[in-house]
Amino acid sequence: MKKEGIAINTFQLSCFLAVAEYLNFAQAAQSLHVTHPAVSQQIQSLEKELNVKLFQRTTRTVRLTEEGKAFLWDAQQIVVLSERAKKRFGNVMDGNIETLAIGCYNFPCMFLLSDALESLRVLRPKLHPRLQTIPFQHIYRMLEEGDLDAVVGFRESSKQKVNAQYKEIAEIPLVCLCSCKHPLAGQSKISLEELRNEKLVLFVPARATISIAQIQEQLMGEHSPSEFYFCESAEAITVLVTAGYGVSVLPDYLVPDSPLIAKIPLKDTEPMSFGIYYKTLQGNPALKAFMQCAKEHFE
Repeated sequence: MKKEGIAINTFQLSCFLAVAEYLNFAQAAQSLHVTHPAVSQQIQSLEKELNVKLFQRTTRTVRLTEEGKAFLWDAQQIVVLSERAKKRFGNVMDGNIETLAIGCYNFPCMFLLSDALESLRVLRPKLHPRLQTIPFQHIYRMLEEGDLDAVVGFRESSKQKVNAQYKEIAEIPLVCLCSCKHPLAGQSKISLEELRNEKLVLFVPARATISIAQIQEQLMGEHSPSEFYFCESAEAITVLVTAGYGVSVLPDYLVPDSPLIAKIPLKDTEPMSFGIYYKTLQGNPALKAFMQCAKEHFE
């Protein structure tokens, strides 16, 4: 017959540890403020669960068996962990954790939030932000289904249906990226037309927002596949641009300042709206505070 899984409770362990300490059932019962029979019953139940004898008992003495000695350490650790868990959640007010789930579809966008989150920490010290990078294809579905409180990123084209509200927190200009050794590096401004003959470093279409994808399509024009390089992230684009593989166009805030890279403002291009998508502010004071901190930081 198959043996059922072991079910041990902390009271059994407390009785075992008390008897192991005093080697006397009466004194153990007194220390636990229970009756002698209650302690005996718990020890018998524990021995039955473990299928071993934990104590060798005579009319005069009680001593641990070898199995009891082996179990002593386990029992002590289980009781310690149990007490720790009780203390952790013992004060309901102190344990009242507030969460805020924020999604970004790349790490550079997330890095922009550190100052705003610092201000938010001062305003709401019990808040636990949960930051996630999520592929562009899934991020708005997670917002709609309630897995995220907010999505931070660039405003989508009207062609991209997002079932959420949007609050702009900044306008971010587009820049051309090139290696500091590139012939274009010394220019103060540049147009998309001037980049048509350059090799290009681009986002993989599946990783690009619609706004960025439209600009990339303009740049690609009639380029052959050998004249552009696709990357999964802004960081990867920056590395290939620095290495001289080609030029790229990105929102300024996504590009780290580096002496190895030239950032050239683009002529005749509108800045990209950067902001926060959200379902509602009702019943979510943490999100409302976060949006205010973000707006103040970017201003």
